[in-house]
Amino acid sequence: MDTRLTTTIRRLSILTILTSALVQIQMSAQTDQAMPQPCVVQLNDTTTYYQPLLTGPPQTMSMESGLVILNPGKSGEQHSSKGYEEEIIVISGEGEMRISGGPTLKLRENTVAYCPIRTVHNIHNTGTKPLKYVYVAAKVVE
Repeated sequence: MDTRLTTTIRRLSILTILTSALVQIQMSAQTDQAMPQPCVVQLNDTTTYYQPLLTGPPQTMSMESGLVILNPGKSGEQHSSKGYEEEIIVISGEGEMRISGGPTLKLRENTVAYCPIRTVHNIHNTGTKPLKYVYVAAKVVE
């Protein structure tokens, strides 16, 4: 085989390997930037109504959460969970999760309530002390 042809083939092979490695490095860097990172969020004891905790991308893949404090007799805004499923983790107090056209779930300290996707609901404080809870909502991939 011609020496020039052999040299050209070697150079093309090296160039192909280097290009492939560069593409892999770039893809890896993009993936690392898009991936959420571990973190700690401090709950604020002076929150008067709402404290966002995790706010979705890029902080998480799809999950959102927040700390809510409802005073006695107060309700959160009625809303639909749309394409999210929600979990309510009651820290203190008592109340109800009112499901439109469905059951009313009793909430009290150290309980967890679940709300499926596409469910209209709200939380109401039925007690004499503030109702303090954390909600966690995660997008459902259908």
